[in-house]
Formats: sequence, C-alpha cells, structure tokens
Amino acid sequence: MAPALVESIHPISLPTYKKLSSFKDDCWFKHGEAQQSVDYEPGRTVVESQDFYEHEELRPSFPNVHWDPLAEVPYHDKGLQGDPHFRNLLASATDVFDYTPKIGTEIHGVNLARLTDAQKNDLARLISTRGVVFFRNQSDLDIDSQRELGAYFGKLHKHATTAVPRRAGLEDVHVVYTDRNSKDQRAVFSPTFLWHSDVTYEVQPPSYTSLKLLTGPPRGGGGDTLWASQYGAYDLLSAPMQKYLEGLSALHSAQMQAEGSIAAGRPVRRDPIVTKHPLIRTHPVTGWKSLFFNPGFVTGIVGIPKAESDAIIHYLNEIITTTQEIHVRYQWRKDDVAFWDNRICVSE
Repeated sequence: MAPALVESIHPISLPTYKKLSSFKDDCWFKHGEAQQSVDYEPGRTVVESQDFYEHEELRPSFPNVHWDPLAEVPYHDKGLQGDPHFRNLLASATDVFDYTPKIGTEIHGVNLARLTDAQKNDLARLISTRGVVFFRNQSDLDIDSQRELGAYFGKLHKHATTAVPRRAGLEDVHVVYTDRNSKDQRAVFSPTFLWHSDVTYEVQPPSYTSLKLLTGPPRGGGGDTLWASQYGAYDLLSAPMQKYLEGLSALHSAQMQAEGSIAAGRPVRRDPIVTKHPLIRTHPVTGWKSLFFNPGFVTGIVGIPKAESDAIIHYLNEIITTTQEIHVRYQWRKDDVAFWDNRICVSE
C-alpha cells in the first residue's frame, strides 16, 4: 500500500506542513519540501579505495613449506579459572548485552589489549557460556597483542592451506582477505556447506578463536558473519535422538580442503588427515552437552549404513543452517573483534 499524503490543519499565522504517513513512521515536510539531513540512496554502498592499503605486511601469502603432522598437546581450559559472574572482566565494562537468548554477547568499555589474567579467565568462561562475544573499536589490539592474547588460552594453530601474512613469523595467523579481484565463491560452494567449525579434522581441534576486522565494507555493505550454537542444536534434538547420537562418532576430513588448494595452484603445508570425533560432547567449562558437527568437514558417521549416515548428516545440516533461534548475525565495523568457541559454534 502506497503512503498517503495528509494535510494537517493549522492556524493561518503558522507555516503549513504536510505529513507523509506510513504504517510506522512519520515524515514532516515544510512547504512541501523535504528537510533532508542525510544523503541516502537505497542499496548504494560506498566502497573504500584500496589503492593504498595500510596493512601491507598482513596481505595474504601462501608460503611453499611443509610441516609435520600435529600431535595432541597438554591443555587446561582457562575458563575453569574464570569467575562464574565474570566480575573481573566486567569491572570496567560500560555496557553488556546479549544478542539472543541462545548465543552472542557484546561488551563495551573493555580493552582487549589491557586484560589482566583474571579478566582473560573470565573471558574464556564467558565465551564457553555464550558461544561468541563481540568487542567494538579495539584499535589497541594489533596483530602482536592479538597473538599474545590468543596464546594465553593455548598453543596457536597453524593452518595447512589458508593464507598467512607476508610478514615472517606469523604462520599461526589466518588472513581473510577479499578485494575487487577476488573470485566469487558462490559458484563453488552451496550456502549450507560454508557453515563450519574451524579445522575439526585435526586430532585436537581448537577451542577459542579471535577475529579482528582491519578494513571492510561500510555499514550495510555486507560482509556480516553468522554463528550457530551447537548447545542450541543439541537442545533441539528429541531425547531419543540425543541418546542415539551420543553413541556415534563422525569422520572429519581435510581432503577436500587440500584438493581445493592444489586446484588453485597453492601449496598444502601439512598432509590432509581424516579424524574421528564424537557427535555429542560435554564442554569442560560449563558441563553442558553440545552437538559437535561440521557441515563443511563431516563426510560420514562411523559404524552405520551409508543411507542412515547420509540421512543423519542431512538432518543435522538442516538444524544448524536453518534454525534461526540458534543463530546470531554480526555486522562488522573497523577494529571490531569477535571471540568464539569452536567446540560449540559453527560460523558462516
């Protein structure tokens, strides 16, 4: 229904106004002229020029090296030392709010580059509880302090195929870089396939992961990231299905990722592996059960017929990718940071 133009009645001594009425909002006009204070064109995105890029040392590179297979390392989750009410982390916070009941929390007023160990422990506990935690405007957190913060939680992972920065010594940093010359991946992958938890094919998949936006599309220009809670996915299963899946394990494979790198003419820095992990896991910090399923890497369910395995994979894909109540969507701004728990989240 098109908005209707309604003329308001005023005393003659006052200027005349016209009111444009719609279902929710009112716009006022003086003498029939719009009093516009912003420049707006629907769907228009102003793209920042990259002719000069301030992070040259962090541009992507693909070094042709070969690394040994990864082995398990001792791991103690720092979240176990965190305060159950996160009092240390939130002592300097100016605002904190949840995005949805199931997943996602944003904190203002906390400088990630200045955290005490007690605050870091609280952060780990909060990420374990909420899945993903967002921090705006973290300009003090450069790549070195980000790595230092990440290393507090455990040994940093080095990816076998993805881009690393040009600067030497940053092989444990995964660069996500796109510009006007980047290939459109939509012809290669289906939307559901792109949902993933990082490198779950590893013998010891990662726990906490941080991602910082250095530069990106302006607000409303796209580039958002979505996360889904595997706590929430587990809760959506019926009790009989929960019990059934608790006795099953899934195969997580790095083979397709390695083949894609080779097809693109890029090196594979560590031989691809296939690893078996339980479909249901209990989180060491919260004690809550979660699904541990990865649309991007799971190739089969162990010990059952293929038709049954395929049906379970399709079912779990549907739950994770289409159930909006377990999703959170984040719209990035420059210098924003997201911290999430790969054990209980998938992202896209």
